[in-house]
Amino acid sequence: GPQWVPTVDDSKVRDGVSVPVYPKGVGVLLVRAGGELFAIANKCAHMACPLEGGKVEGGVITCPCHDWRFDVRSGQFLDAPELKIDTYATKVEDGKVLVQLKGA
Repeated sequence: GPQWVPTVDDSKVRDGVSVPVYPKGVGVLLVRAGGELFAIANKCAHMACPLEGGKVEGGVITCPCHDWRFDVRSGQFLDAPELKIDTYATKVEDGKVLVQLKGA
C-alpha cells in the first residue's frame, strides 16, 4: 500500500522554489506555493523534461525546456487540462517533508 517516505528538511523548501528529491528513487519535485507544500512528478508531460529549475509563480510551475505550465496543486497542464503529471501527498513530521508513494 501507500507509504510515507521522508525527504528533505521542511526549511529547505522556500516559497517559490522547487526542490528535487528522490524518495525510493522516484523523481519528485517539492514546491511551496502560497505557504502550502506540494509534490509533483519531476518530469514534464512533454518529452519527460525535468521540471526542476522551472519558475514557480502563484501555484504554477513553468517547465524550463518548453515553457509548458502546470498547476502544482492538481498537476494539470494549463493549456490542455486533459494532460497532467503525477502529484503526491505531502506532510511534515519532525521538521522533515514526507512524500506519499503509492506503493506496489
